[in-house]
Amino acid sequence: MPHIPLPAAPALDDSDPRLIFALRGAQEEERITGSHRHGHGQLFGADTGLVTVGTRHGQWVVPATHAVWVPPHEEHSMRSHGPFSGWSLYVAEPACAALPATLRTLKASALLRAAVDRAAAWPDAPLAEAQTRLAGVMLDEITASRDDGFGLPMPRDARLLRVTRRLAANPGNRRSLDEWAAVAAVSPRTLSRRFVEETGFSFSQWRQRARLMRAVELLVANQAVTTVALDLGYDDVSAFIAAFRRVFRVTPARFAAGDVPMKQG
Repeated sequence: MPHIPLPAAPALDDSDPRLIFALRGAQEEERITGSHRHGHGQLFGADTGLVTVGTRHGQWVVPATHAVWVPPHEEHSMRSHGPFSGWSLYVAEPACAALPATLRTLKASALLRAAVDRAAAWPDAPLAEAQTRLAGVMLDEITASRDDGFGLPMPRDARLLRVTRRLAANPGNRRSLDEWAAVAAVSPRTLSRRFVEETGFSFSQWRQRARLMRAVELLVANQAVTTVALDLGYDDVSAFIAAFRRVFRVTPARFAAGDVPMKQG
């Protein structure tokens, strides 16, 4: 595929006759798109490389073979980690009523990918009857998808945010729960309880997840498994491999080679 950067999003609205609009592209350099929002839904997929999508609710990692669904009006940013090739499917807001109302990652089926390939070649014009039927198939595929969970939810509590933002920036930080409670200016018991209430994970589970999300980025950037493990605060490589396999159902080395599971364990 030629290295053609993905163009800017189309301005789909109620007056636009197109139900969907698909784009494909690839580029060698890192791509960073600042925080923005639009009135249409967006399904962003990666063929090669790795993409991270961020919102006020957290961060979602999009490895090759997966895609992330962003509902209309959801503020989000995007960053590719090195070279990548991928695609975007934009869905006009009226067609999003039956689609997921929250951001999610999903396994992009072969049918969905083939349909996006076809749609990316369509002319900039109202959809013909056959094209409308295929657009319906793509919407059905998104509707039927299940959240693959490649996400790191962020709390709303400002005290917890002081902790999660530092951990997200440096997942290898080895501070104890008591030390992080002091950073948040709350008791360890309160920190533990609020983490579960706000993120659905215990503090240790959230920190583990932050480490594994960063591990995915580093592995795709061709960092050695041993280096990744030590940089992220694991006591030894075996502990890192076991934690990674427990969540992603594949070893770090196989993941780096492109063997991405359909769903986390």
